[in-house]
Order: sequence, then structure tokens, then C-alpha cells
Amino acid sequence: MTDETGRDATGLEHKVRGVDHTAFPTFDPAATVRFYRDTLGFPVVHSICAAGWGPENHPDFIHFFFDIGNDDRIAFFYYFGLEPIHGQERGDVYAGFGPEVPEFFVRSRHLAIHVDDQDDLLEYRRRLDDSSWPVEMQIQHETIESIYTHDPNGYMVEFTRAMRPVTPQEDLDANLTIDALLDVVGGPEPSFGKLLARKAELIVARAADWEAGAGAPTGTVLEEAQR
Repeated sequence: MTDETGRDATGLEHKVRGVDHTAFPTFDPAATVRFYRDTLGFPVVHSICAAGWGPENHPDFIHFFFDIGNDDRIAFFYYFGLEPIHGQERGDVYAGFGPEVPEFFVRSRHLAIHVDDQDDLLEYRRRLDDSSWPVEMQIQHETIESIYTHDPNGYMVEFTRAMRPVTPQEDLDANLTIDALLDVVGGPEPSFGKLLARKAELIVARAADWEAGAGAPTGTVLEEAQR
């Protein structure tokens, strides 16, 4: 949450403008291009061909980029002659997970790309369902609706649309939650119950400042708690 000067709760000015790119390794560049360019329609916008890089044992590689909107990009490295790192079936080509790792933990690693509305979300569902990478889940969360699949490299990819705007009160609540989390994980045996208890303490401790107008928007979580 930032104020009218563009500064957040830490007092630091928010100067970044989104994601330039996020990058991943691939052992199957052909399928990667088919997925992102030919199925999803993300154009190739940049590539770097390099004969090695830095250390003498660095393989030759190509680094290629797809446009995912809003001047953001997803990029991949393909290293010539490099054999797959492992043969595990779960997880991505680099950081696979063994059978002892819970599925929810495996799925926590993913890329989410937002679209404007449900029509756009369903259009990407159609493209994926007509491809070799059909949608695996379609879920409505608290404020968003998302579809999920895995790309040819085993990376989970999410497309999401907002079902409603996120309110200033929810921004305030998020900052309270994070402050409480940092306090709890710094102590012994952190738990969800301790997080909620610490968050309640922070609401009470900050109530006076909010009532004085020092940092809380109209309709604060304090007002909600007093109802």
C-alpha cells in the first residue's frame, strides 16, 4: 500500500514498474516454443546467442524471450549439449521433487499471469484445452479466478482474472498480517494460531493512531472488528 507520494509503509519510494522478465532453464526448446508462442500466442521478442559465458566450462546457449504483456517477458535458457539434470517426474527440469514432498508444496512454485476478464480467461482455457497441455484446474479463490496447467518443462503456469478490486482495507490487513508473521516466525514454534493472536494485538496497539487519522483508510479493519 502506497500513499499519494508513492511511498510505502517503510517510507521507501516505490520506483519499480513491474517484471522485466523471469527466466527458467529448458531441455526442450521446441516444445517450449510450441507452448508459449504457438499455443498461447506470446510472440518471441528477443534472443541472445552466446558462445559460452564467463567460466571456460560454460556451455554455448541461447536465451530467448516471450512477451507476456505490459512490457513483461518470460525467458528461457537452452544450453547446447547439456543433458537433463535429473529424471524426476514431479517439479520442473531443474528443481524436481521426490515422492516424500507434499503435492501442495510442489504446486507452490508457479508463474501467474493476469488477464482482464473472464472472457479472456476462458479464451486461454480454450487454447490450452485444444493443445497438448490442457487445463488441469479452474478455481475461484477469494478475489480471483484462475486456470492452471504445466508447460513442457514441468513449470506450473496460472492465468488469473480479478473477480473484484482489492480494497485499501485489504491492503492494510495484508500489512498487519505480514508484520504479525515476522514477529511470530522470529519466536519459538510459530503457528497459525500465534499469527492470529499477534495480529489481534497489533490491531489493538495501532487503533489509537488509526482513529487519529495516522495511516488508516476509511473503513479500517478496526471498524470491521468493532462491528
